[in-house]
Amino acid sequence: MDALTGIIREVFEDDSLVARDNLTAADVEKWDSLSHIDLIVTIERTFRIKITTREVTSLKNIGEVADLIQKKLGGPAERQLMADRS
Repeated sequence: MDALTGIIREVFEDDSLVARDNLTAADVEKWDSLSHIDLIVTIERTFRIKITTREVTSLKNIGEVADLIQKKLGGPAERQLMADRS
């Protein structure tokens, strides 16, 4: 989750944030609707994936985001790829 931690820190301008499976918008003071869009766009650009509106609305926490990235990248090697891209 190193790459997601970097993205979260950048988007929310808070170096104390750490991506963990149960992290939600309620845990991050600056997480509002605009920053949510920024988060999704940054994830899409970083991992070179597309996330549909339906997928975005179904995501409940960062763990689900990581799982979706894994699915889009094609399998269990995603967590290593995420670490390599950070």
